[in-house]
Amino acid sequence: MPSFYNKSLADRLQAIAEEAGLSQEEREVFSGVGLSLDGADHMIENVIGLYNLPFGIATNFRVNNKEVLVPMVLEEPSVVAGASLAARLVRETGGFVASSNEPVMIAQMQILDLVNPHQARLALLAQKVRLLEFAATTDPVIMKLGGGPRDVEVRLIEDSPVGSMLVLHLLYDCRDAMGANTVNTAAEALKPMVEEITGGRVNLRILSNLADHRLARSTCVIPTSALAFAQFDGEFVRDRIVEAYAFAAADPYRAATHNKGIMNGVDAVVIATGNDWRAIEAGAHAYAARSGRYTSLSQWGTDNDGNLVGTVEMPMAVGIIGGATKVHPTARAALKIMGIQSARELAEVIVSVGLAQNFAAIRALATEGIQRGHMSLHARQLAMAAGAEGAAIEQVASQMVQEKQVRLDRAQALVEEIKSYIPKDRSYD
Repeated sequence: MPSFYNKSLADRLQAIAEEAGLSQEEREVFSGVGLSLDGADHMIENVIGLYNLPFGIATNFRVNNKEVLVPMVLEEPSVVAGASLAARLVRETGGFVASSNEPVMIAQMQILDLVNPHQARLALLAQKVRLLEFAATTDPVIMKLGGGPRDVEVRLIEDSPVGSMLVLHLLYDCRDAMGANTVNTAAEALKPMVEEITGGRVNLRILSNLADHRLARSTCVIPTSALAFAQFDGEFVRDRIVEAYAFAAADPYRAATHNKGIMNGVDAVVIATGNDWRAIEAGAHAYAARSGRYTSLSQWGTDNDGNLVGTVEMPMAVGIIGGATKVHPTARAALKIMGIQSARELAEVIVSVGLAQNFAAIRALATEGIQRGHMSLHARQLAMAAGAEGAAIEQVASQMVQEKQVRLDRAQALVEEIKSYIPKDRSYD
C-alpha cells in the first residue's frame, strides 16, 4: 500500500476496509464503538470504564508468499513505521519465511510426599497409555478437531526448597485455541489417577507458559544494496547490525533491551488479536534464558552473497478461537484484516513482525541513533501533553525536533508562545 502513511485517518480505514472486506459494523469498531461497557463488565471484575490504545496497520508484510496487513495495538511511536520499513526491505527477496510446531501446550502436575520418587516416576511412565486415554475424555470438542493429548513426560526434581518432587508434563495439542483452559481442565481431572498411581500428593495443576513444544520461527534476507540510506552504504549498515546483535548475544543487559525490541512488534499484534501478551512475554524471556544465561532471541549474520540474514525462534502460544479473540469485536476484526486461517499461521506472522521490528530497532541504533526517528514521533506526544491542539501539534513537534530539544518543558513554552499571538476568539485550527 504505497503512501499509506500519508493518507488521512479516514482514507486509511477505507483502504483497509476495502482490502479486508470489512462490513459497516466491523468498520465502526475502529471508531470508538468496539467493546461495549456491558461487554467489558463481563470480561473482568470491578469494571468502571474502558481504556483505549491506538490501533495501527503495519504494511508491506509478505509471509510465506502471502500478503498480510498486520494490526498493531500499542502506544509507543515509531514501532509501526519501523516494522513496515523492515517488511518493505525484506520484500526484495520474497518476504519472510516462517514455520511453526504443532500447537502443543504443557500441563504441569506437581507431585509431593513420595516414598520413592524414582519408583513413582517409572510407575507413571508405565501407565502412560491409561493417562492419555483418560485425558482425551476431558475435551471432546478438541478431540473432534484433531487435537488432544499427545504424550506424558515425568521429571524428577531432587533439590527443591521442600525436597524432592516429581513433575508430570501432559503434552496436549490445542489446535486453534491458545489452550490454557483445555490443559488446565485435563490436569485437574488427572489428579486422582496420578495420586493413585504414585501414592503421592498432587499439589499444583497448571499450564506452563514456557511453551517450548509450540515454537514459531522466521527468517529474512535483506540484500546489502537495500540497506543503504542517507550517508550510510549497505555494507556499513550490514556490519553494524551484525555487531549490534553480537552485543546482545554476549551481554544479558543488552539482550534485555534487544529482546524488548522484538516484543514491541510481537506484543502489539498479540494484543490486537485478543491474545494473552503476558503469557507470550513470559515464554519468550524464559526461552531466551534456557541455556542458563539470558541472551538474544534473534540472530543476525550474512550469507555467501554478503546479504544480511536474520532469524528468530520463540514460543508462540496464540489462538484464533475462544477467549477475547471471539468476545472482543476489535480482535475479531483484526483477525479478519489479517486473513488468518489457523493459530499456527497467526504465530508465524507474529514472529515475523518481531523479527522485522528487531531489525528496525538495531538498524537505527547502529547507524543514525535511535533518537532521530523515535524523537520526531515522540515530539507529537509531548506537544499534545503540553496542550497543543490541531495544527499546533505538528508546529510544536517540528520546532522541537529542529531545535533538538524534545522535552515537555520546551513543548509547554512553545504552546504558550502560540497562544500569545492567537486571538482569544480563535482556536489553534
